[in-house]
Amino acid sequence: MDFTAQPKPATALCGVVSADGKIAYPPGVKEITDKITTDEMIKRLKMVVKTFMDMDQDSEDEKQQYLPLALHLASEFFLRNPNKDVRLLVACCLADIFRIYAPEAPYTSHDKLKDIFLFITRQLKGLEDTKSPQFNRYFYLLENLAWVKSYNICFELEDCNEIFIQLFRTLFSVINNSHNKKVQMHMLDLMSSIIMEGDGVTQELLDSILINLIPAHKNLNKQSFDLAKVLLKRTVQTIEACIANFFNQVLVLGRSSVSDLSEHVFDLIQELFAIDPHLLLSVMPQLEFKLKSNDGEERLAVVRLLAKLFGSKDSDLATQNRPLWQCFLGRFNDIHVPVRLESVKFASHCLMNHPDLAKDLTEYLKVRSHDPEEAIRHDVIVTIITAAKRDLALVNDQLLGFVRERTLDKRWRVRKEAMMGLAQLYKKYCLHGEAGKEAAEKVSWIKDKLLHIYYQNSIDDKLLVEKIFAQYLVPHNLETEERMKCLYYLYASLDPNAVKALNEMWKCQNMLRSHVRELLDLHKQPTSEANCSAMFGKLMTIAKNLPDPGKAQDFVKKFNQVLGDDEKLRSQLELLISPTCSCKQADVCVREIARKLANPKQPTNPFLEMVKFLLERIAPVHIDSEAISALVKLMNKSIEGTADDEEEGVSPDTAIRSGLELLKVLSFTHPTSFHSAETYESLLQCLRMEDDKVAEAAIQIFRNTGHKIETDLPQIRSTLIPILHQKAKRGTPHQAKQAVHCIHAIFTNKEVQLAQIFESTGEKNGKLWSPDEEVSPEVLAKVQAIKLLVRWLLGMKNNQSKSANSTLRLLSAMLVSEGDLTEQKRISKSDMSRLRLAAGSAIMKLAQEPCYHEIITPEQFQLCALVINDECYQVRQIFAQKLHKALVKLLLPLEYMAIFALCAKDPVKERRAHARQCLLKNISIRREYIKQNPMATEKLLSLLPEYVVPYMIHLLAHDPDFTRSQDVDQLRDIKECLWFMLEVLMTKNENNSHAFMKKMAENIKLTKDAQSPDESKTNEKLYTVCDVALCVINSKSALCNAESPKDPVLPVKFFTQPEKDFCNDKSYISEETRVLLLTGKPKPAGVLGAVNKPLSATGRKPYVRSTGAETGSNINVNSELNPSTGNRPREQSSEAAETGVSENEENPVRIISVTPVKNIDPVKNKEINSDQSAQGNISSDRGKKRTVTAAGAENIQQKTDEKADESGPPAPSKPRRGRRPKSESQGNATKNDDINKPLSKGRKRAAVSQESPGGLEAGNAKAPKLQDTAKKAAPTERQIDLQR
Repeated sequence: MDFTAQPKPATALCGVVSADGKIAYPPGVKEITDKITTDEMIKRLKMVVKTFMDMDQDSEDEKQQYLPLALHLASEFFLRNPNKDVRLLVACCLADIFRIYAPEAPYTSHDKLKDIFLFITRQLKGLEDTKSPQFNRYFYLLENLAWVKSYNICFELEDCNEIFIQLFRTLFSVINNSHNKKVQMHMLDLMSSIIMEGDGVTQELLDSILINLIPAHKNLNKQSFDLAKVLLKRTVQTIEACIANFFNQVLVLGRSSVSDLSEHVFDLIQELFAIDPHLLLSVMPQLEFKLKSNDGEERLAVVRLLAKLFGSKDSDLATQNRPLWQCFLGRFNDIHVPVRLESVKFASHCLMNHPDLAKDLTEYLKVRSHDPEEAIRHDVIVTIITAAKRDLALVNDQLLGFVRERTLDKRWRVRKEAMMGLAQLYKKYCLHGEAGKEAAEKVSWIKDKLLHIYYQNSIDDKLLVEKIFAQYLVPHNLETEERMKCLYYLYASLDPNAVKALNEMWKCQNMLRSHVRELLDLHKQPTSEANCSAMFGKLMTIAKNLPDPGKAQDFVKKFNQVLGDDEKLRSQLELLISPTCSCKQADVCVREIARKLANPKQPTNPFLEMVKFLLERIAPVHIDSEAISALVKLMNKSIEGTADDEEEGVSPDTAIRSGLELLKVLSFTHPTSFHSAETYESLLQCLRMEDDKVAEAAIQIFRNTGHKIETDLPQIRSTLIPILHQKAKRGTPHQAKQAVHCIHAIFTNKEVQLAQIFESTGEKNGKLWSPDEEVSPEVLAKVQAIKLLVRWLLGMKNNQSKSANSTLRLLSAMLVSEGDLTEQKRISKSDMSRLRLAAGSAIMKLAQEPCYHEIITPEQFQLCALVINDECYQVRQIFAQKLHKALVKLLLPLEYMAIFALCAKDPVKERRAHARQCLLKNISIRREYIKQNPMATEKLLSLLPEYVVPYMIHLLAHDPDFTRSQDVDQLRDIKECLWFMLEVLMTKNENNSHAFMKKMAENIKLTKDAQSPDESKTNEKLYTVCDVALCVINSKSALCNAESPKDPVLPVKFFTQPEKDFCNDKSYISEETRVLLLTGKPKPAGVLGAVNKPLSATGRKPYVRSTGAETGSNINVNSELNPSTGNRPREQSSEAAETGVSENEENPVRIISVTPVKNIDPVKNKEINSDQSAQGNISSDRGKKRTVTAAGAENIQQKTDEKADESGPPAPSKPRRGRRPKSESQGNATKNDDINKPLSKGRKRAAVSQESPGGLEAGNAKAPKLQDTAKKAAPTERQIDLQR
């Protein structure tokens, strides 16, 4: 064996060798035998030690000379000498002998070598006492052995393991904190050489190392643990296989007898992993095997171990060994409850030490947050909250969401942990802002969620929310300014439900205070049976507001007895619930009451705890006069713009409004705290603000708190009175209501004040229309509801659920009832007008969808059509605009164009002119469309303008004003409506259209009215209208007798199929009536004359679009408004004008303006061609036809003007719907017959009234005076029977 050689010392040894072979001793050293004393022996041995220390390996002579001495020192006499100094000196000599004689030891016997090394090992125990005088010699011995690696000689011995085990145990036992690094280094050198240069490490030797890692030994001798740790790190490559074999025997094969450390296997794995993970490279797969063991306790032990391995701070085991990590995560779903519980506990350390693993843990924690075991759900919350309190970035939103869910857990313990955990996070990151604004924003939802829990039925939840609010959301121990700032911005940032919960919390606390106050009042009354009964009821009520009401009843009764006996305690409680009690006084009172009720001999006092619950609920720990003053100052800063609103994440407007709402709520619970001039001055400033909500809240605060203003604060009173009067008269309805309440609550002369207000407030006016801002919220809601129904149906585009039928019945009923469905006359006329308009527009909107158009009955169509003759000007105007808009876009069926015929009855000239221009535009577009789309010829029934004639005839036949088929006045109305439409259609006889229209009227007489085919009166009216139409067509066109180009098709929805062999040659109007209709006294204002003035909707820019065809006509539908029309005296509010265009927001209407030419030149006149073609040349025949017609119209106008000069003023009686007042001569014939007939609800009359803009226009229109002063009464209108 190769030993390390020492350098030769400077001083050479010289000795004497005896000739007889006796032992040679160094010079000056006498023989060492058992005959000498111990001291002498020590003295001589020291000299021998000195001699061997100075020798080196190259001194061959000396080696031979002292060989007998070396053998002599290994004798039993020295090895078993009782004196420790002798043994130490001998051991030093032996160590040097091994050094000097290396590589061959002078001792050849294996037994002798074993005895020598065991002897030397025993001497190393002297290293333990560093303060010993001989410590240096012990250190020299250790150093010599480590340097020379003397123990390596033992590898040749069969039982060397015994020596090594003894050496390792000795070194681990002697190492202590008094040793320096050199001692530890030599020990490590000595042991590591044995491990690394040997053939292997036996289990016993391995145990001697590993035993120092066991927690029990580790705690006893930290230095031995450190020594073992460093030794294992140094020898990891050699010892790893031995360690793997050991764990394989124990974990896989289950041979626990191989080592006494088998029961500490998991502790050893943990320590070895912490020392060097490479020591366990072969062990980790064995742990995965153990995780799947059938023994729950064994799985639990492995889970505990792996939790420590994965969770340790510097561990990368999860990334290095993914299969083991995934297998470990599977234990979160283990069937054994303790295993799941241990897995959840591990997650906290893992989240804090390894945030990158949070994603893997999230899904498993989600499942465990719904675990059936309460303890596991509880620990999930603890795990997440613990990590979040360390650093909010460690937990994601999903993990916080699990805690949020558990606030509604069925178990109180889990709910409490979740709520308290969230409260702590809110205080840490939002209130104190420890991690910046981003972290505060992340948990900003906590305040709302915690307050939402106040909606739960459990009294425990409510009490905990109150405790959280007082300790975490708005800590009561803050200074007043800081506390109120916290409350101010908290209230401004809460969602509406949280605000309601907080208000409810204050309300409940205030109610409990009132119960306690009433209980104290009962104590002041003399004892009686009624008093005792009332007191018992009050105690039961108070007990219900405390946790565990069953037990609380007994404690409350006991507390009541104490109150009855202790007057001082009662006075403290009275002070606590007094309205003037400050927050500081409340704190003192609570402590004083608790001190009196405490029992030093009883550490846990349930009675005292229950009383504390009660005191915490009733004590005003947040709000007093000083606090209200601080809140008002904060609000003033927000108003002035000097507050930190933006920094707190709240806009100034929101802060002001929320601040007023907060003060309003507090004015209910703490009214006395508001009584100061400074507070009321700020509230007066809020009253003057434009924000309606702010002003309303300020009025309510005055109402709740101002009962002493009149007596104590006269200056505030004098300022407040005019403001309240102004709000009562001109404020919003809510403001007016609160202002009246405020006056009633504050002032003694309330009757005088209210009389002054109501004197200037008249009854609700009867206007037919009002601006948008004056429409009642109820009506606005109904209008929006109608729009909602229509949009929903249009989105469905089918009537499988029959929803459209019921909707149409509802809209029809609204039209029949004139907008008042209840028919109780509790709705204003202007609101009824809004609802009629909404209903008519809704039916028209539904008709744009084919599936709904099919189910609209003729009766419903007629109701919709009558809206264009409504008594309200704005309703007629807006409805006509919507109708025109839809027709121009070809969205509505052709039958809806027939509605414009009813415009002939409109009393306002501009409305009639506007309707005529709409007809011109619509007819032009339809004819142009047919020309540009050859395929459109297949749909002529729905596109050809002439096909509107059957619809118009049917509609007029069912006009509610047309009650008697032989009444000349009614027939004249029918004739004018027919001509209003036919005049536009007959401007040109394109494709022999005159004959075609005549043929349609004749064919209708061969059918029956599909609406009521069996009613003779209905059919007679239909045929009468046909005869009037034929009369008009024959009188206005000489070409109508030509042969019709094709046989017209009649709509089957309105007319039945003609019966075979049925011939209807009868004339339903007499020849006298026919003459009267054609040559009789015409209407006072010719319809054609109305186009002499350009029209537009008030406040709307005219719609301008030019085409080549339209620019070729003298009647230019694209010209700008004539400025001369701007002097019309009709004054219409901007609101009403805008309403006319904005009623249907999704389809705004653009008005077509027209500037007709008054004097039509028969030569230059270009007709408005039915096809609106771009050709400029029109035949002279057509020019003559148009000239004759125009001239006839002007003649009618001239006659009307002449007659107007002779006629007297109109009669004051109510006019007919859609008509100007008729003369007495025209109405006398039928007046007496019709005067007593009831009016139908399906028709609103368009009257000339000063209350509507339409009336103003009509009054200023160029209308002739009528001859007679009396007017014919309105005819009976037919009640339309709705299909229900």
